[in-house]
Amino acid sequence: MATANSTSKSARIETRVSQEQKKLIERAAAFSGRTVSEFVLTHVEVAAKKVIDEHEKLHLDQVQSRILVDALLAPKKPNKKLKLAMEDYRKQVESR
Repeated sequence: MATANSTSKSARIETRVSQEQKKLIERAAAFSGRTVSEFVLTHVEVAAKKVIDEHEKLHLDQVQSRILVDALLAPKKPNKKLKLAMEDYRKQVESR
Protein backbone atom coordinates (compact mmCIF):
# COMPACT_ATOMS: atom_id res chain seq x y z
CA MET A 1 0.00 0.00 0.00
CA ALA A 2 1.37 3.39 -0.94
CA THR A 3 2.03 5.89 1.79
CA ALA A 4 2.00 9.65 1.62
CA ASN A 5 5.79 9.69 1.32
CA SER A 6 6.15 7.10 -1.44
CA THR A 7 3.70 8.42 -4.02
CA SER A 8 3.76 11.35 -6.39
CA LYS A 9 2.02 14.32 -4.83
CA SER A 10 -0.11 16.40 -7.16
CA ALA A 11 -3.26 17.08 -5.11
CA ARG A 12 -3.50 19.96 -2.70
CA ILE A 13 -5.45 20.67 0.48
CA GLU A 14 -5.62 24.10 2.02
CA THR A 15 -7.16 25.29 5.25
CA ARG A 16 -7.32 28.47 7.28
CA VAL A 17 -6.25 28.38 10.91
CA SER A 18 -5.92 30.92 13.68
CA GLN A 19 -2.50 32.32 14.59
CA GLU A 20 -2.61 30.30 17.79
CA GLN A 21 -3.36 27.07 15.91
CA LYS A 22 -0.58 27.77 13.43
CA LYS A 23 1.96 28.38 16.20
CA LEU A 24 0.85 25.25 18.03
CA ILE A 25 1.16 23.12 14.89
CA GLU A 26 4.54 24.62 14.00
CA ARG A 27 5.80 23.93 17.53
CA ALA A 28 4.59 20.33 17.46
CA ALA A 29 6.13 19.80 14.02
CA ALA A 30 9.45 21.17 15.26
CA PHE A 31 9.40 18.88 18.30
CA SER A 32 8.79 15.89 16.05
CA GLY A 33 11.51 16.90 13.58
CA ARG A 34 9.13 17.30 10.65
CA THR A 35 7.97 20.08 8.42
CA VAL A 36 4.53 21.49 9.12
CA SER A 37 3.24 19.79 5.96
CA GLU A 38 4.69 16.42 6.95
CA PHE A 39 3.35 16.76 10.49
CA VAL A 40 -0.15 17.76 9.39
CA LEU A 41 -0.35 15.14 6.65
CA THR A 42 0.82 12.33 8.92
CA HIS A 43 -1.67 13.13 11.66
CA VAL A 44 -4.58 13.90 9.35
CA GLU A 45 -4.00 10.68 7.44
CA VAL A 46 -4.02 8.65 10.67
CA ALA A 47 -7.21 10.37 11.82
CA ALA A 48 -8.89 9.85 8.43
CA LYS A 49 -8.05 6.14 8.41
CA LYS A 50 -9.39 5.78 11.96
CA VAL A 51 -12.71 7.45 11.08
CA ILE A 52 -13.10 5.32 7.95
CA ASP A 53 -12.21 2.17 9.88
CA GLU A 54 -14.79 2.98 12.57
CA HIS A 55 -17.51 3.44 9.95
CA GLU A 56 -16.68 0.47 7.75
CA LYS A 57 -16.40 -2.18 10.44
CA LEU A 58 -19.28 -3.84 12.18
CA HIS A 59 -18.93 -3.87 15.97
CA LEU A 60 -21.24 -6.47 17.49
CA ASP A 61 -21.57 -7.78 20.99
CA GLN A 62 -22.01 -11.52 21.55
CA VAL A 63 -25.82 -11.44 21.30
CA GLN A 64 -25.80 -9.33 18.11
CA SER A 65 -23.14 -11.59 16.61
CA ARG A 66 -25.25 -14.68 17.30
CA ILE A 67 -28.35 -13.06 15.74
CA LEU A 68 -26.36 -12.16 12.61
CA VAL A 69 -24.87 -15.64 12.25
CA ASP A 70 -28.27 -17.27 12.73
CA ALA A 71 -29.81 -15.01 10.10
CA LEU A 72 -27.02 -15.78 7.63
CA LEU A 73 -27.20 -19.53 8.21
CA ALA A 74 -30.99 -19.75 8.11
CA PRO A 75 -32.39 -16.74 6.23
CA LYS A 76 -36.13 -16.17 6.25
CA LYS A 77 -38.03 -16.26 2.96
CA PRO A 78 -38.72 -12.82 1.48
CA ASN A 79 -42.19 -11.47 2.27
CA LYS A 80 -44.44 -9.62 -0.18
CA LYS A 81 -43.09 -6.18 0.76
CA LEU A 82 -39.48 -7.27 0.19
CA LYS A 83 -40.36 -8.89 -3.14
CA LEU A 84 -41.99 -5.64 -4.30
CA ALA A 85 -38.94 -3.68 -3.18
CA MET A 86 -36.66 -6.07 -5.13
CA GLU A 87 -38.80 -5.66 -8.26
CA ASP A 88 -38.72 -1.87 -7.91
CA TYR A 89 -34.95 -1.92 -7.45
CA ARG A 90 -34.42 -4.11 -10.52
CA LYS A 91 -36.54 -1.75 -12.64
CA GLN A 92 -34.53 1.23 -11.46
CA VAL A 93 -31.21 -0.49 -12.11
CA GLU A 94 -32.24 -1.76 -15.55
CA SER A 95 -33.44 1.69 -16.61
CA ARG A 96 -30.01 3.26 -16.07
